[in-house]
Amino acid sequence: MERLTDEQIEQELRKLPDWRLVDEKWIRRRYKFKDYLNGVEFVRQVAEYSEGKSHHPNIAIDYKVVTLKISSWEMRGLTDLDFEMAHHFDELYKDQVQE
Repeated sequence: MERLTDEQIEQELRKLPDWRLVDEKWIRRRYKFKDYLNGVEFVRQVAEYSEGKSHHPNIAIDYKVVTLKISSWEMRGLTDLDFEMAHHFDELYKDQVQE
């Protein structure tokens, strides 16, 4: 696993328009839910997937808004795995919102 260059990060972020680069080493997205428990269920799914990958995002639950921040600590920046996970979290969100 290698740390991505600034150019690679920009390229990946173009594929994830709702994610933002933070402090040049994190990507962050806020997800909005119709109620608190939907957000909590989303967090459970994120946690389960993350545990399977042994790669864990920072998670904040603020009533109906869940914020995820991802970075690769060991690489001191962003890697392909961070963006793979962001794509997966977006799919989880899309599936949950459509239910």
